[in-house]
Amino acid sequence: MSIIINWQYNIGHICTRQQCELGLGEKVAFRWISARQERIDYTFSDLDRESNRFANVLQSLGFAAGDILFTFLPKSPEQFFSFLGVLKLQVICGTLFSNFGDDALVDRLVDAKAKGIVTKKSFLKKIMRVRDQIPSLKYIIVTDIEEHLSADTLSYPALMREASANFIAPPTSPNTPSVLHYTSGSTGKPKGVLHVHRSILHQSRTASEVLTLNESDIYWCTADQGWVTGTSYGIIGPWSLGVTQIHYGGGYDAKLWFDLLQGEAVSVWYTAPTALRMLMREDVKLYKGYELNALRHIFSVGEPLNPEVITWARTTLGKDIYDTWFQTETGGIMITNRPGLVIKLGSMGTPLDGIDPAIIADDGELLENNIQGNLCLKTGWPSMFVTYLNNESAYNSKLKNGYYYTGDTAVRDDDGYYWFKGRSDDVINTAGHLISPFEVESALLEIEEVAESGVIGAPDELLYEKIVAFVQLHKQFSWSRELEVKIRLHISNRASSIATPQEIIIVDGVPKNKSGKIMRRVLKARYLGQDAGDISTLED
Repeated sequence: MSIIINWQYNIGHICTRQQCELGLGEKVAFRWISARQERIDYTFSDLDRESNRFANVLQSLGFAAGDILFTFLPKSPEQFFSFLGVLKLQVICGTLFSNFGDDALVDRLVDAKAKGIVTKKSFLKKIMRVRDQIPSLKYIIVTDIEEHLSADTLSYPALMREASANFIAPPTSPNTPSVLHYTSGSTGKPKGVLHVHRSILHQSRTASEVLTLNESDIYWCTADQGWVTGTSYGIIGPWSLGVTQIHYGGGYDAKLWFDLLQGEAVSVWYTAPTALRMLMREDVKLYKGYELNALRHIFSVGEPLNPEVITWARTTLGKDIYDTWFQTETGGIMITNRPGLVIKLGSMGTPLDGIDPAIIADDGELLENNIQGNLCLKTGWPSMFVTYLNNESAYNSKLKNGYYYTGDTAVRDDDGYYWFKGRSDDVINTAGHLISPFEVESALLEIEEVAESGVIGAPDELLYEKIVAFVQLHKQFSWSRELEVKIRLHISNRASSIATPQEIIIVDGVPKNKSGKIMRRVLKARYLGQDAGDISTLED
């Protein structure tokens, strides 16, 4: 059955009211498991009612179609209620990682001209520090205070108590803007990747065809909703199919995770290679005695999956792991390993039907098999982003001759499998998160003691890539443990904890070319003990 009924493409409606109309109202939509192991079940009727209330809250505050509201929350029930309620009203929902620092918040909220933000009391101090830098921000809605703090800092519970549980999403066209995620490039500010409501067509299809989800499944996606995986496959895809999810509010804990897999009878599990590598490092005895009979499939996403992890899973868990590839810009899975397809260890897999990738040289030539080049996708799939917000030139630079240039390089073999080779820019993929070296370098230069900085990603067994910062100090300062702590705290507060370097290396100078551009490839070659290649353009 098509998920589109009466030309209603509204994601919030399809994931809630439509499921109720199909007879699933009393079915559990998600079991919320807190970090303290408290459990609360929410049905599709609950999901519909609470998201309706939030849509009415926003409408009463003057929000209208096309306005932008961000969630700045850890994984929590309020995250799901607000996300779906925002979309029901045709307001655009941006999602932020809860560990973002001051600069990361300002960059995104100012660029988007955000009208509101939903957050927790513990994050309120961070927002208030930068509030005067965000003139568009009219409302801060706080999920865990009982009374309003001011005319514009409002209590989520108080607002929800007064809001009607009845709301009918207006007819929503496929091209209506929906979800906004920011992604980092190698230079400049992060870019706002804007999607539209028709993305649900591809997200629903891939949740069914790749993740093999059906109404009898118990599904667990470990991704945070600050990441596209957390919205596309932690909200939209599974709930468009009426699938029951578990959502866990705690962090990584190998034993607890396996207790959940077994105790909750999880049948499909979607997680990240970094988490799987961490599990692989645990004592093998930890996994003895677990009965994962319900677990049908494991999938991974975020960065390439090491062959060793698949071998470990086969040996230790008796399961295959299917690696999937997509990007924030693609909105959903494009090239993938999946049940029924022979796994070639280390491969990205093959494209889905209707997805037309190509390997293209820098000069635009279509390359044959077994030749490395730019991984590109023929445009036009339903979940493709429609612009970089307020940056049409950057969007247009990604589109050439009917292809979207992903920024990844790859090889296609004679069997049609694709093999990831790296990024064509300097973006760092650490634990599945894309980090701009420019953002980290900028944060470093705010520190009094730092004269110059250069940041690279280097191979890492656990994180895939680790962040390495090369720092030149002003002559009057010297390196110390105290300065190291100061640098780490500053980057965490300004950018995010994910952006904090794993290594800080003190250097006499940062290599630049004659136009002043940091030569990150030279830094990387020196770090890895490799030939730096042509250095004729370096400053004297």
